[in-house]
Amino acid sequence: MSAGKPVFASRVVAWQKLHGRHDLPWQNTRDPYRVWLSEVMLQQTQVATVVDYFHRFLAKFPDVRALAAAPLDAVMGLWSGLGYYSRARNLHRCAIAVVEQWGGVFPARADELVRLPGIGRSTAAAIASLCFGERVAIMDANVRRVLARYLAFEGDLVQQANQNRLWELAQELLPRNSLVQTMPVYTQGMMDLGATICLPRQPRCGDCPVHGDCAALQRGSPQDFPVRSRKLKRTSRSVWLLWARDPENAVWLQRRPVPGVWAGLFCLPWFDSPEALVAQVPALYRSALEEVQPFRHVLTHMDLHLHPVRIELPADVLADGGGQWFGQDQWPQLGLPAPVRVLLQA
Repeated sequence: MSAGKPVFASRVVAWQKLHGRHDLPWQNTRDPYRVWLSEVMLQQTQVATVVDYFHRFLAKFPDVRALAAAPLDAVMGLWSGLGYYSRARNLHRCAIAVVEQWGGVFPARADELVRLPGIGRSTAAAIASLCFGERVAIMDANVRRVLARYLAFEGDLVQQANQNRLWELAQELLPRNSLVQTMPVYTQGMMDLGATICLPRQPRCGDCPVHGDCAALQRGSPQDFPVRSRKLKRTSRSVWLLWARDPENAVWLQRRPVPGVWAGLFCLPWFDSPEALVAQVPALYRSALEEVQPFRHVLTHMDLHLHPVRIELPADVLADGGGQWFGQDQWPQLGLPAPVRVLLQA
């Protein structure tokens, strides 16, 4: 394998220039704000989903100072539907830190970037390499797969020590010359290989620029890598949502607790049983409760079985219910869970 290492980076760079992706809105820039924003949005989220959100965020918050100055609810509202909402809260915290600690200019080194809120080691490396040419390796899920297969890395990546070792090997494979020019292309190339060629289930090995030295391919078992022993355990939960409207068609919403499912977002009041929901409604109005077709919403670790229950109430009935009424011109601007937004828009 050592014979292949010196040419690994040059082959990735050459391939990216000819065959990599060049038309994504966060490419072809060395603006750390745009790179950072895209990296955060792309965590656990497909490119096709991110593109529209990325454009909307830039239109509303064109730079880090604009994002830092915005109310958190405005950020959460724009993020609504993208999921993993802690990313939006950290995004806002990080923007404020960049403005307050760095004068609105992102630091150039990965070891400085990683100290900012919500920026992990791989995101810091992506910003530093793509924007400033630092010789530092990224390790998102796609890149981890490329490296684990190329090296036939047998360490179980559930264990932190093995993750650290793979990162050391990734560092050894990086370009060594003309870093300001090569590191951005190499880093993008690794992302592109993982996203378009070295796929989880049906890798396109014949189109890979490093397939000749790929140890997993030589063994005939690229899909056996990366090695992870622990499987995700999924759970399910049934939830009843009180969909209360007043005569003016305002809707009653409460902010979800932090931490928890949909933490910090505005949501229809949430109950763990139909009896608990009914108990929240004064006896005089309970006969007006109307069940809506239940549906399932899939989260990373959990299936939520949602049971909306609709009712029209006078505006003063829920005054002490720990939430507030939002009119039709107000709730669309809030940070809402995607299924709740769809329900209200129906």
